[in-house]
Amino acid sequence: MKPGARLAVIDLGSNSFRLVVFSAGASWWRRSDEIYEPVRIGEGLAASGRLGAEPIERALATLDVFAHFCAASGIEHEAIDAVATSAIRDADNGEEFLAAARARCGLPIRLLDGRTEARYAYLAVANSTTLRDGIALDLGGGSLQLVAVVQRRNRHSASWQLGTVRMSERFLPGGGPAKRGQLRRLEEHVRSELQQAPWLAGAGTREERRLVGIGGTVRNLAAAAQRAAGLPSNGVGGMVIEAHALDELIERLAALPADERASVAGIKPARADLILAGAVVVASVLRAGGFAGLEATEAGLREGVFFERLLTGRDPPLFEDVRRASVLNLAAQYQVDPAHTRHVAALALGMFDELARLGLHPGDERERELLWAASMLHDIGMSVDYDDHHKHSRYLILNAGLPGFTPTEVAIIAQAARYHRKGLSEPGPLSALFGDGDAQRLDRCAVLLRLAEDLERSRDQLVRDTSLRLRDGVLELRLVADGESVVPRWAASREAELFARAFGRELAVAA
Repeated sequence: MKPGARLAVIDLGSNSFRLVVFSAGASWWRRSDEIYEPVRIGEGLAASGRLGAEPIERALATLDVFAHFCAASGIEHEAIDAVATSAIRDADNGEEFLAAARARCGLPIRLLDGRTEARYAYLAVANSTTLRDGIALDLGGGSLQLVAVVQRRNRHSASWQLGTVRMSERFLPGGGPAKRGQLRRLEEHVRSELQQAPWLAGAGTREERRLVGIGGTVRNLAAAAQRAAGLPSNGVGGMVIEAHALDELIERLAALPADERASVAGIKPARADLILAGAVVVASVLRAGGFAGLEATEAGLREGVFFERLLTGRDPPLFEDVRRASVLNLAAQYQVDPAHTRHVAALALGMFDELARLGLHPGDERERELLWAASMLHDIGMSVDYDDHHKHSRYLILNAGLPGFTPTEVAIIAQAARYHRKGLSEPGPLSALFGDGDAQRLDRCAVLLRLAEDLERSRDQLVRDTSLRLRDGVLELRLVADGESVVPRWAASREAELFARAFGRELAVAA
């Protein structure tokens, strides 16, 4: 895609139709608009083999809205990619429906086969997580796609008619609380179908291989598990639904009538009647593959379609480093002073490395990466306002998302940015995400970011570098500057308390 371009991806799923507009600049991309409608075009398909008259009419009415939206927004046909998936693919009258849709709405609709649908799921997962070896899962209303990923590459894939609409209609009809026999029969059916994929279990231990899922069902289950665990709800990217938590959630959902399952925090009303079947399918995949849990991502099939366009020319179209790409993408969207930001990052990382050589911290590479991310993003809140921009930066980091990072890592990055100006760093409202050693990591990242910001206080790159040495238990910070360094020395000298808390040493800023 060229800078300034837009792409409208329309996903004609078995449960819902969704239009997502993606915009791209020279060094950034983002979703800029979205329309969602629970069309349920796959309703009744399992019994009749055909798309019903009412679902077809709902679908055509929704596509009419999508077409008018694209026209009103100035999105040309060549910038529209509409894809139809399982329900339309499998229906006896699917081609008939597509012909009617194209004639009525004028949209260019592609019918995806199972392998292509699985490929887009793979691209969505591989470009939004750090999955290297394991399985990518895409559960929709009509089908389940699984992709075996080895060294980040798509090695095997398969598609089954195990979608939430199909499984709900076949095994959980009636809308009442689910009986154990119904759940058992559904689980046995899924297990039997998955025997066609001997590669699902794969090689290696549970810890080495990961299962990562996309789709509305996965996001809803992750949100429910997040709420049940009392964790902050700043998106579900990187959230891991552990197997025992999923089993507990299934029990809670099964005890409720379908129309009351939305009372479970995290479950959306539009998916309440389908969520139980989806949860059982996911749990069956966990057991069949020997996985300890399912990692969720905010991405969906539509992102897979978009990434194919965005990363054209790469084979396969993958970001080289998802974590780095997500930080640079967010920084570019809210870029205020790139020269200042890059210099702050360089100063912070230089001090991190020197302190590690002096034995004042372990020098963990992951922690170094979190410091770099916080340094690159600490000023994005300036795009809102200078006043309280450190708090605005935290808000944007938490809510814009950082694909590839865990919720705990995002929390550390956000809180380090929050405390880059003043105050003693603390987990605050994100404390439920912090485990052993995380508060100490935050302290180290926050003080090094703040010191680097102090040394760049005048935003002129006056302080080129630093030199650190221990003398009689005191950490002496010397500045390598291209002129008089009164302002940076004054600013840095105020950080003694936070430095002592983070590194257990007194800080002295040398003249």
